[in-house]
Amino acid sequence: MFSKKKKTLQIDPQQRELYEHARKRVIQKKRLFQHFIIFAVGSIFFIILNLAFGYGKEITFFGVSWSVVAILCWFFLLAIHFCNVWLFSTFMGQEWSDRQMERLITKQKEEIALIQKDIDLMYPKGELIMKKEEFIKEKASEIVGELKATKSMITMIAAAGENNALGKDNDLVWHLPDDFKRFKSLTSGHNIIMGRKTFETFPKLLPNRVHIVITRNTSYQAEGAIVVHTIEDALEVAKGDAQPFIIGGGEIYTMGMEHSDCIELTRVHESFEADAFFPEIDTEVWKLEKEEFHDIDEKHKHSFTYLTYKRR
Repeated sequence: MFSKKKKTLQIDPQQRELYEHARKRVIQKKRLFQHFIIFAVGSIFFIILNLAFGYGKEITFFGVSWSVVAILCWFFLLAIHFCNVWLFSTFMGQEWSDRQMERLITKQKEEIALIQKDIDLMYPKGELIMKKEEFIKEKASEIVGELKATKSMITMIAAAGENNALGKDNDLVWHLPDDFKRFKSLTSGHNIIMGRKTFETFPKLLPNRVHIVITRNTSYQAEGAIVVHTIEDALEVAKGDAQPFIIGGGEIYTMGMEHSDCIELTRVHESFEADAFFPEIDTEVWKLEKEEFHDIDEKHKHSFTYLTYKRR
């Protein structure tokens, strides 16, 4: 079986317009000829009625027989139709319309050119290009800002001594109640990422937080927590959180340093003997944006400073 494809005839719009114009002209001429035949036959008919049979002689308009008046009125209508079909179309036909349209288009182009000239004088092209580039840069900055706002800000939070000491024997070597309150306030409602040893120092799960535990032990289980085996897996689990926190210990901080965007560090102003240390902060990579000093008081035996670093 062979299927024949139908070919559709594509007519140029200009050719279609010419065709429609010619078709209308033919119809007009045909109607004119019809009117002429009716006029001729009707006139002869009225003349025969009037002269041969005397019909309507007694009816006159200003002394003229009604049949003559009727023929004159009919002839007047025929003349109007003739002028419309022949004279108007000859002197004001398609060519005349095209010339008028070309004149109108030319005039509009001249007016547009004058308007463009005024615009160029009011707003020089170079200035418009500069404004356009500035607008594009501004919009691009807004888009980048929005993208950054939607991206999770991975934050490491820790308390470390002047020698970067974190603790000894899986425990802190200081007691800072205000720092505990700050830790709770910042991390509440977020994912907290930690190593196995840090997790096991908790007497129970910290309330209102998602616990993510990193361990190399593939058979390790932690009730109420999510167990993963790499820092990348932990961050993947926490990607739905706007600000997940890495909370220790030392090895996890070292792994998290390259992934983090922010460091919330409580710097305890004393050196301590320890077996776990916070990694050194490279000031070429990290910029100190905020610091808040807390002096010694009845509840705090050591002075300390809250430091907030952001990646440059």
